[in-house]
Amino acid sequence: MDNSILSHIGNTPIYKIQSFDVGPCELFVKLENQNPGGSIKDRIGLTIIEEAEKSGELLPGGTIIEATAGNTGIGLALVAAIKGYKLIIVMPDKMSRDKILHVKGLGAEVVLTRSDVGKGHPEYFQDLAKRMSEEIEGSFLASQFTNPANALAHKNFTAPEIWEQMDKNIDAVVLGIGSGGTITGMGQFFKEKDPKIQMIAADPEGSVIADAVIKGSYSFDGATWLVEGIGEDFIPDVLDLSLIDDAVTVSDKEAFRVARKLLKEEGILAGSS
Repeated sequence: MDNSILSHIGNTPIYKIQSFDVGPCELFVKLENQNPGGSIKDRIGLTIIEEAEKSGELLPGGTIIEATAGNTGIGLALVAAIKGYKLIIVMPDKMSRDKILHVKGLGAEVVLTRSDVGKGHPEYFQDLAKRMSEEIEGSFLASQFTNPANALAHKNFTAPEIWEQMDKNIDAVVLGIGSGGTITGMGQFFKEKDPKIQMIAADPEGSVIADAVIKGSYSFDGATWLVEGIGEDFIPDVLDLSLIDDAVTVSDKEAFRVARKLLKEEGILAGSS
């Protein structure tokens, strides 16, 4: 049995919201901040590394490289620290200082790059991470945006937990989308259990995900948003749009207002994604 902190990833509580007006519905939140690294990304950090170990892509003493807005970096850094891997995180320069310090505190190297450039630019965080993985011998690119282990973590662990905690009684699941692994893995599980369960994307204003879901097409106009870790200027390979039933666009102002209300009235510190 694993007695390390990694054994405490997952099995997070579900809480019924009390103070919000949700009409005839019941609204529950999954408290993923109870994971050791403080977010849902601990799950994919563990699964991505374990799957790479099984396949031989990651060997003892190897270097893990990843492009991340923060939480995935923390999840990977937690697992890498326990398992003894070197980790290099490539992160956009708009990310919060506490995330940077958290990753560094776990022993990872942080490379900051520009957040005002898009995919295809040499300083775009994903392109830079890919280039580094090609140049550094013995390295493994975690690549949450393309790695099927991302969705697998949520299909095998997150979704079954919710299914049991909710006594198999769910009408809709609402999720933010960054890499797309969470909504894809959970969508695969829930659609198999009950095709009537609605998978809903909550998307920041300026992101292309909502248009891709609702209109079937999108174009990115260079918009930026302040909410960290969710919303995209492209459709990640991991994201299966066919599993998403609807999308709602949310402004930064509304997101921050509700986050503050959740803290003040429910005592839940949600975010930063």
